[in-house]
Amino acid sequence: MAVLDWASRRVLAHRVSITMEADFCVEALREAVARWGAPEIVNTDQGSQFSGAEFVAEVARIGARQSMDGRGCWRDNVFVERLWRSVKYEEVYLKAYDSVSAARQGRPPTWTSTTAAGRTKATTGARRT
Repeated sequence: MAVLDWASRRVLAHRVSITMEADFCVEALREAVARWGAPEIVNTDQGSQFSGAEFVAEVARIGARQSMDGRGCWRDNVFVERLWRSVKYEEVYLKAYDSVSAARQGRPPTWTSTTAAGRTKATTGARRT
């Protein structure tokens, strides 16, 4: 989840989660509001984390209106979609993290081995000697 300023395309706050719960989205929204002030409009897609009671209540609490993208309209949220595409291609895919916990700790694979097919395989763990 990323909170972006539409005009400047600046990332005001972000969170990553492997679940579809709303708590991490609410946390990011609260952080952005605390640092930058409340927006007039909060635009999201129609995901369950954004349409659930917890997130909707937080948007109302900060005094903003909520706007949701049309179903299947990726263009409505293109700046966020491009941000996550860049993160995947410039960080996740290049470093080939072995697990979510390794990525959170910034631990890329520590050594490589060659498979029977001659491909290089990254593995985390102790360094190979």
